This record gives sequence, C-alpha cells and structure tokens, in this order.
Amino acid sequence: MSVPKKLAILVGGGPAPGINSVIGAATIRASVEGVEVLGIRDGFKWLMIGDISHTKELTIDSVSRIHFRGGSYIGISRSNPTKDKKHLENTVTSLLRLNVDKLISIGGDDTAFSALKVDEMAAGRIKVVHVPKTIDNDLDLPHGIPTFGFQTARHIGVEVVKNLMVDAKTTSRWYFVVSMGRKAGHLALGIGKATGATLTIIPEEFPGEIIKFSHIVDVLVGAIVKRLSYGKGDGVAILAEGLVEKLAAEDLESLVDIERDAHDNIRIAEVNFGEILKYKVQERLKQFGIKTTIVAKNIGYELRCADPIPFDMEYTRDLGFSAAQFILNGGSGAMVSIQNGYFVPLYFNEIIDPATGRTRVRMVDPSSETFYIARRYMLRLSQADFDDPHELAKYAATCGISLEEFRKQFYYLIENDLLYKYLKEGKIKLATADSNAVYKPAKRKAPVEPNEINDLIIDQAKTNKS
Repeated sequence: MSVPKKLAILVGGGPAPGINSVIGAATIRASVEGVEVLGIRDGFKWLMIGDISHTKELTIDSVSRIHFRGGSYIGISRSNPTKDKKHLENTVTSLLRLNVDKLISIGGDDTAFSALKVDEMAAGRIKVVHVPKTIDNDLDLPHGIPTFGFQTARHIGVEVVKNLMVDAKTTSRWYFVVSMGRKAGHLALGIGKATGATLTIIPEEFPGEIIKFSHIVDVLVGAIVKRLSYGKGDGVAILAEGLVEKLAAEDLESLVDIERDAHDNIRIAEVNFGEILKYKVQERLKQFGIKTTIVAKNIGYELRCADPIPFDMEYTRDLGFSAAQFILNGGSGAMVSIQNGYFVPLYFNEIIDPATGRTRVRMVDPSSETFYIARRYMLRLSQADFDDPHELAKYAATCGISLEEFRKQFYYLIENDLLYKYLKEGKIKLATADSNAVYKPAKRKAPVEPNEINDLIIDQAKTNKS
C-alpha cells in the first residue's frame, strides 16, 4: 500500500507580519482534506544540505491561533539553494525523502526565485506554489495589490515616526529615519506620506542607475536651509535604505566594509547609513556657518515581527487558503495573488524578468499621481523656489552666500529630479504650478530691483545672526 503524500510549508527571506496566518490557513485547508502537513524549519537551510530532521508536524490544533502573532512558527532563513546545483538537487531529494509532493514557499523575490528553481528541478515530482511576502512591497504584483506584511509594517512605522515628529518639534532637532526597503521606496514613502514627514527620499526619484552621495546630502541640506529660512529648526526626513544599493561605487566603498547575504544582496542594515549621512550633512552645513542637531534612527527590525494588523490577518488567511487549495487541485509553478476579491495564479514563467532571469521587482512609479501628491506635501527645494527671487534671497541669506551662488550650488537638484522631468512631459494629470504664496505677505510692491534683493539678503543674514 502506498504511503499518502504530504504537503510541506517553508519560509525564506526576512520576517514579515502575517507569516503565521498563511501557515495556519494553509495547514487547516490541507488538514480538512486529510493531507498531512509538515513545517520545514529554517527555510531551505537544512534541506539543501540533505538534512531532513528539522521538521515540525502542523495540525489544526497547533496552528489555529497562531495568526494573531508575529514572527514565524517554523522559523526562517535566507539560505539560498540556487547558488549551487548540488544544493538544489539536495533540496528536491530531501523533500522526496520526506514523502512530500506539494510545497508551499513563503517569501520575497529571492525565495520566489528559489521556488521557481525547485519547481524546475523537481520536474513534476513536486508541485510548488509561492506566497509573496515582504514588508518592502516590491514583488511584481498587479498595481495596487500590496505584498503581505507591508500594511502592518507601515502602520507600526507611522507610530514610530509620529512620536519622532513631536520630539523633533519639541527639541528643535532633525531626525534622519532610515526605513527598510532593499531596492524600492514603497515603505519609506508610505510612512512619510501617511505621517506628513518633512520629506522622504527614495531611489526611484533619481535619474539613472547611480546616485551620488553628495546629491542625497544636498537634498537634505536644501530642506534644512528652507526650514530655517521659515524660522523652523526641526524636521523629520525619511530615507529608503535602497538608496545605498544605488550609490556610486566610490561612495559605497567609502562608507564601510560592505557585507553581502546568501543572495548577494548588500546587508544594508549593517551599513550605518543614517549616521554617515548625518555627519556629511552637518559637514556641509558648516560650510554655511549653520549648526543643526541631527539624530539618525533606523526602523525595520521593529516592524518585521510585529503582530499583524487586521488587514494583514485577513489578507494572509486568503492567501494561505488559496495556496493550499490551488496545490490540492493540482496547480503548480505559480505565485498566489488575490485580485478584486478573486484568486489569480501568477505563473513563474510570466513574472520572470528576461534581463535578469529573476522575478521582477516592483518599484515606486515617480510619474504617478500618488508620488506627485506625496511630493507636494514635502518641504524641500522646488522649482518655485528658484523662480522666485524673494524666496531664493531668504535661502541665500540663511547660507550667508549670494543668490547666484545658492543657485549654482543647489539648482542641479531640480535639474536631476525625475518629478520635474515628468511634469515637463505632461505625464502627471493632476499637476499644478509650484507656489510659495502661503509664505508671502498679503501685499507686495512692484517687482524689486537687484539691489533690493541684495538688501534683503543682508537684512536676513543680520536677523539670522542676531
């Protein structure tokens, strides 16, 4: 008599709120159908070296309440079975030795790629389904559909930043908050937009593949100078950690000795990006005789294992049920998605980027209205500032330099900002003219002469020093 086949579940990558809900929902669905479920501990770590002793039996009783909790009931790891063909063969062989013919993997883009390769190596002997998970929200799901864990991470991140904004105002200081998001700026922008942070900087707003460190520094310096010119010495800047991945090679090497994980990704959390940025910004401000207190803070680890909010609890139960039912029905080689209330499989061969051979990464679209709206609520140097000599005079005075020198040092920020490129091309339908009217007096005399602007600069400089 043949032994009934089992369904295995494993988790790869980094933690995200809602993992346990997927595990619980998939286990319950399969168990109801009489299928035994195995939890594979620590992702691919043990399977890829042929060790099949690290498993955990999953039953309805053991998983029925785990959806309330963060973390992973069966552990997690970033171990990568795709770098060595032998490891990939071991993974498939180990699953077959466990009498597994169905595998549900939970993870981000790296784990999705590993699932794809396991599916190919198994050649039909094991059905493989992937559930997309990452707080970065960067998996190639249809527009508007989040990856699970993102909404909870944003929610927790907003609570942290909200308190920092109060502290910043109370103590007249700046916070540089570096948010997780290895490649894309979704999480940073989501937190910054929801809180109304002073500004958010993400990699997608820069043209080209390379970002100069000095460019990021000047965006921040420009925002600080602008705030000071309005009599405000505080602010909160949210920075996506993915900026590090796009830094010029010479800038990256000057930061620290860079470590990489098993998937060749820079271990960005090990790079003290915020502290280095703080030092460079303060150095740049000293050139203008400006001293500002800046505190750098990373947020990410606090978000990954948080208990999921109701949105993610419900969403992940849908994903877990759909993954189990799809694989029980004979489905394989796909990533699970819920679109407009319906389950839609995204087959691996449809989500691979031909250029990289890996699953596509969803980036923030800097030509979108949602990004444009986020930018309109930020306080940073804008085209309107450089079009208005009165405003520019304030900023130049704050820096103790001429209007022309200020333009020479900072106008390149506007010239190299993708938002203004898309505005010129007419891609943003909700576009309105930049304006600083709210900061202007109710009435103003006729256009001022150049010597009057110089007088404004001198008066402003005296005010700043007094």
